[in-house]
Amino acid sequence: MSDQQIENGEPRVITDSEGLMAQFVEVPVERDIIPVYCAFPQGKEMMPLILVVQEIFGIHEHIQDVCRRFAKMGCIALAPDLYFRQGSVNGLSNPEQIYPIVSQVPDQQVMQDLDATVTWALENGLADPQRMGITGFCWGGRIVWLYASINSELKAGVAWYGRLDNQVTQNQPRHPINVADDLKCSVLGLYGGQDHLIPNELVEKMNLNLSNNKKNSMIITYPRSGHGFFADYRSSYNQKDAESGWSELLAWFRKHEILE
Repeated sequence: MSDQQIENGEPRVITDSEGLMAQFVEVPVERDIIPVYCAFPQGKEMMPLILVVQEIFGIHEHIQDVCRRFAKMGCIALAPDLYFRQGSVNGLSNPEQIYPIVSQVPDQQVMQDLDATVTWALENGLADPQRMGITGFCWGGRIVWLYASINSELKAGVAWYGRLDNQVTQNQPRHPINVADDLKCSVLGLYGGQDHLIPNELVEKMNLNLSNNKKNSMIITYPRSGHGFFADYRSSYNQKDAESGWSELLAWFRKHEILE
């Protein structure tokens, strides 16, 4: 099985929901309502907000678990279903089934949905507007770079092996390689040196572009890992590098005063 395919194996990291509110909520976006997986400590208000942007496979158990990990640290973590209007990828394992859905998702729609998710958390008194960050994986890693280029309220972002460049389309008019100079916050990229989807030369070019940005963004490359090395339910999982990357993420969010 390719590391681009979802596996039905059991996740290696399991975070319980004891003491948490952890469920899907409905968030209004203009004339629509989108489902958002939401996790935070019960009874808390004005918490650090972490947007968690899904893999190409959607809001499955692994992404929900990541949200609960942040919630256990005293954050509100929100993972909006960003394909909701175009179709469901739940239960789909083959990229050939998923790409026709995902390719129809406009970047502009994604940015609006993330904005609406933040607004929902702020209007409900759940999020501290001074402590907001974003992280995302695979498809969501690309989104981290893009959203960090338009939202000046974010303090920091962490992008896990998101594509840096691709074909320009009407739905995807820009890619991370084009927005390095526009970042409104510091972004940390976590990439695998064996990633067959993202050449090392492109990662190096992105790092060079980031050196011109005043937000002190950077990319860390794990030479022995491939794409999806954080996804603990897949054969691509590399426990050592996944744990290192998570530690780097926490340090990055603490450095930028999102986490204590």
